[in-house]
Amino acid sequence: MGGRTMRGNWEPVHEERRALAEDLALLTERQWDTPSLCGGWDVHDVVAHLAGSAATTRRSFWTSLIRSRFDFDRANAREVAANRGTTPADTLERFRATVASTTTPPGPFITRLLEIVVHGEDIRRPLGLPRPPLPPGVEDALAYLARDGLSGGRSRLAGLALTATDAGYTVGSGEVVQGPALSLLLAASGRPSGLEELRGPGLSLLAGRMGVRPVP
Repeated sequence: MGGRTMRGNWEPVHEERRALAEDLALLTERQWDTPSLCGGWDVHDVVAHLAGSAATTRRSFWTSLIRSRFDFDRANAREVAANRGTTPADTLERFRATVASTTTPPGPFITRLLEIVVHGEDIRRPLGLPRPPLPPGVEDALAYLARDGLSGGRSRLAGLALTATDAGYTVGSGEVVQGPALSLLLAASGRPSGLEELRGPGLSLLAGRMGVRPVP
């Protein structure tokens, strides 16, 4: 589904948040301590980040960044600390309160969908949890990453053609990397686990840029 359709359409974002909240409600406290795919964060940290991000306005984003001396990692750490409750149940309630939020920090609207899909997998994959069918807009998210310099996506994906074998589209041009759309999105976001289901002549280049050996 094209970018014009996704722009300003919060329904897929809200559905992704709602589905994740339902999955989180079934976890044990020990599972909340599981390391996520997001380096240095456990499941509890990722949920706290999602709760904070969904409540972040453009103004509060810049205020936090200024207080963190324009250090994004420090700003994220502050956000997690502020939104991580004393128990998983407390943090889950904070996240649930943002499910229908339309508040957004600066940046293209597609980043709202990108964030909840990728961070959802940061949580689900280490826990072995299945996910619902992908929402519309993943192609847009891949295209955004391919041109985004701030996240590292542009340099990571330069000269590569990402072909989603389960969705019938290709983003970019060059050496082919093919596989499921979700795995492409994870790899494009810098998650090495996304490489496991990918193939093609461009895989070695992509894996090398991520500092890992390609999956045989």
